[in-house]
Amino acid sequence: MKKVVDEYEAEKMFLLSEYGKKKLLTYAESFRELAKSFDKDFEWKETDKDRSGTLYQRKLWENRCLLAENLSEMAQIMSQVAGEVFNYRMMEEKVSRKIIQALKAERVEVHDIYYIVREDGKKSIGIAIRTDRQGGYRTEDIADILSVLLDMRVEAAVTSPYFVDKDFRYYTFVEEPPFSFLTGTARAIKETETISGDNYSIVESEQGKVTILLSDGMGSGEKACEDSEMVLDLMEKFLDAGYSYSTALNLVNGSLVARGEEQNMSTLDICELNLYKGTCEFCKIGAASSFLKRAHMVEQISARTLPLGIFRGVDAEITRRKMMDGDYIIMMSDGVVDAMEEHGYGEDLCQVISNIDLRNPKEIAQMLLQYIIRRSKGNIRDDMSIIVIGVWENS
Repeated sequence: MKKVVDEYEAEKMFLLSEYGKKKLLTYAESFRELAKSFDKDFEWKETDKDRSGTLYQRKLWENRCLLAENLSEMAQIMSQVAGEVFNYRMMEEKVSRKIIQALKAERVEVHDIYYIVREDGKKSIGIAIRTDRQGGYRTEDIADILSVLLDMRVEAAVTSPYFVDKDFRYYTFVEEPPFSFLTGTARAIKETETISGDNYSIVESEQGKVTILLSDGMGSGEKACEDSEMVLDLMEKFLDAGYSYSTALNLVNGSLVARGEEQNMSTLDICELNLYKGTCEFCKIGAASSFLKRAHMVEQISARTLPLGIFRGVDAEITRRKMMDGDYIIMMSDGVVDAMEEHGYGEDLCQVISNIDLRNPKEIAQMLLQYIIRRSKGNIRDDMSIIVIGVWENS
C-alpha cells in the first residue's frame, strides 16, 4: 500500500509542476503582448509648438519604453523558469529506511524524503524533518549524516533554515560544489563625513552562484549612501527572486532612468562566481578596476562604462575567467584607485597586490587599505572600500 501512495505522491508533484509551467508561460505571453502595446515609435505632434510640451511628450514616451522593456524582462524570466525541468523522484526504500533510522537515533523525525534532479544533472535531496531535542539540531550536522549514507558530499541549501526545530519543515540538501569561497572587507569613510557612500552585498543561490555587489553613490555622505543602498536593495530582491544579474541590472537601471533628474547616479560593480563550474564573471557599470591575483601574477580587469540611470540601455562589458585553487579577486571603489593615482602610484597597484603573501581575505583587504592610506599621508578624500574574495578547491 505504501508503494502505491508513494507513486501517487510522485505523480501528483509532477502534475503540479506541469500545471505551474503552463500558467507561467501564459503569464509570460500576456506580459509580452502588454509590452508590445507600450513599445511604439515616438511621434511628434503639431500641437507641441513649445519646447516644454515636446520634452514632456518625449519623457512620457521614454517612460513607456522603459515599462515595455521591464515587462519583456519579466516575460523572459517567467519563460526561463517554466523551461526548467525538475524531476521529483522518490528515494529507494532501502536508502530512505537507512536515513530514517539514522536520523531517528539522533531524535530527528522524518516525514518525507525524495530526490530532486535538475536538467543539468545536479541532484538534491528534499526532506521534511523535525526534532524534539532541546535547542534543535543543526542542518550542517544533518548534511554530514546524509553525506555518509548517500556516499555523496552534500550541504544545506542557502534557502534552508539553519536549525531543525519542533515543527516539520522542508529542507533541501545540494551536492557540495568543487569550489568554496571566503570574503574579507576593509573600509574607510571620507574625512569630512560620518557615513560611507559605498555599500556592498553578497547574494548566494542554490545553483552554486555567488554574486558580490559593490555600489558607489555619487558624492559622499548620507545621500550617496541612500543611493547605493537603494541600488543594492533592488538588485538583492531581483536576484533572490531568481533573476540573472544581467536581467536584474536592466530592471534596476530602468527604475533609475524613470526617476529622472531627482535620482543621483551610482556605480555598480558585479562579480559572479559559479562554484560548480569554477568560473567568474565581472560586470562593471561605471565601476573601478578589479584585480585577479594568481600566486604572484595579477591581472587588472577594467571597463569604460557609465554609471546607472543615465541611458535606457545598460552599457555593460562582461569579462569571464576560469578560477583556480588559491585565486583571489580584489574589488575596490573609486576612492581607492583615485587615492593611488592622485599621489602618482596608480601603476604600482598591480605590483603591490602581487607582493602580498597573506592568505586570509580579511587581512589582505586591511593591509591594502592601510598601505593606500599611508601613501595618501593619512588623507582620506573619498570613501574607500575593498572586497577580497578567496577561492579554493574542496578536497
